[in-house]
Amino acid sequence: MGKGPLSGVRVIELAGIGPGPFAAMLLADLGAEVIRVERASAVGSGMATDFTNRGKRSVAVDLKSEQGRDVVLRLVERADVLLEGFRPGVTERLGIGPDACLARKPALVYGRMTGWGQDGPLAQSAGHDIGYIAVTGALHAIGRAGGPPQVPMNLLGDFAGGSMYLVVGILSALLESRTSGRGQVVDAAIVDGTAHLSTFIHGFLAGGIWQDRRGVNMLDTGAPWYDVYETADGRHMAVGAIEPQFYAEFVRLLGVEGEDLPGQHDTARWPDLRDRFATAFKARTRDEWAEVFLPSDACVAPVLSLEEAKDHPYNTSRDVFPELGGHRQPAPAPRFSRTPAETDGVPVLPGGQTRDVLTDLGFDDVDALIESGAVAQA
Repeated sequence: MGKGPLSGVRVIELAGIGPGPFAAMLLADLGAEVIRVERASAVGSGMATDFTNRGKRSVAVDLKSEQGRDVVLRLVERADVLLEGFRPGVTERLGIGPDACLARKPALVYGRMTGWGQDGPLAQSAGHDIGYIAVTGALHAIGRAGGPPQVPMNLLGDFAGGSMYLVVGILSALLESRTSGRGQVVDAAIVDGTAHLSTFIHGFLAGGIWQDRRGVNMLDTGAPWYDVYETADGRHMAVGAIEPQFYAEFVRLLGVEGEDLPGQHDTARWPDLRDRFATAFKARTRDEWAEVFLPSDACVAPVLSLEEAKDHPYNTSRDVFPELGGHRQPAPAPRFSRTPAETDGVPVLPGGQTRDVLTDLGFDDVDALIESGAVAQA
């Protein structure tokens, strides 16, 4: 169990992929005790560098057996939270749905992670991040003018619209249960969360200051002072000089200030302004420009690769990518003044701690459960 602000909270995670495991990892990073329940058939599998399984313990259970179902419900009796990421109705058919679990632990928070939600015409359909963000309008909005939508990896849907909203929902319900003594179900859908993330843009759209097309707006590469530029070595610098004082500092350090420079908000001459910036950036390498712009108020930064980011001075000064479990990994976030979050960084493998977990939680029939096949120890 960790030492962060969630120390003392016990979470049962029904193993899945993507946003569910990441949400459980975040809870573990913040100090919760997370017990990941894997299918017994998964023993012997797993990836030793799946960092989303760090800081947890794993129990392997035959979820289709009566004894295995009872093991999960007995774990629930000793837990504060259960989270799952199956299609709607799957845990109900397994006998470990919300009704069965809340009957065992009335104060339980039952977190559910799906793409489309627990109801609606697509609830039973398969899907992935790209499809979820497509139907929210978010994917349509990402890309350059005249080009197709650009896929932003799976960070926007799965993890921002999914995992983070599941965690917010779980923590909110957990806080409320401390007063009411009653648990509840948290229905976290990636579509819902991604739509909610775009509230700011919808405000601009309603106010008439955002066009519903790509690459023509202030924050989507439409503005030449909010874009990326290639440098002499084929790398890139990111520019986000929005405010007038920051823009003034940007053009000064870039070396293009002067009476003949088009105005920042002269949209008719934005193509000229973009050409001036592009030509200037091509005169030096990325790292040379980084020396010019950092630190400053120009709001310009080098575009780093995933490996480069680990050793950038800003990141090393804050230990953003510490060595954990023998690998450089992102550190827990956010940071706390009195109850710091921490993790050993070691991903669990299926069934690696079955015996220890059940023994620690007071099960007096562990050997019999292993012998019967209801649970499995790796």
